[in-house]
Amino acid sequence: MKKTFLKAAIISVLFVTASPLAALSADHNHHKAAGSSAPSGGALIEEMKALDAVFREVVSAVALGDGHRVHLALESMHGKMEKTQEALHAGEVKLRKNAAKVAEFEKMDKAFHADLQKLAKAAHNNDRQKMTAFTKKLLDGCISCHNQFRP
Repeated sequence: MKKTFLKAAIISVLFVTASPLAALSADHNHHKAAGSSAPSGGALIEEMKALDAVFREVVSAVALGDGHRVHLALESMHGKMEKTQEALHAGEVKLRKNAAKVAEFEKMDKAFHADLQKLAKAAHNNDRQKMTAFTKKLLDGCISCHNQFRP
């Protein structure tokens, strides 16, 4: 019963997180179609799209206790943070809510990526308990960031 509850809880969190990511993607496509001349924050959008795909795989893999699958999913994130950081520093990322809090956003992003590294280590060790804990922490971070920086 505990495993079933854990699976249901992780899947529920995934759907809560995926909805804002889908909205972000739809919003990005709307701006592209409208021909907006403002910087679109492409690096951030690409990172969010990658995270959406990664977490769909990670949640499933963690629920099955498959550290190898988790590790493989996380590999696609390599270099994403750096591109987002470069775009932030170049002024290409415009936060739609709390735009003046770029430093706080950057701090959250760095902490998030540090936790991704911890998840990768747990996956490498096939430590299901730690994989579950870090996945939950990361998804909570997604929700927190979206609450703070998405209208």
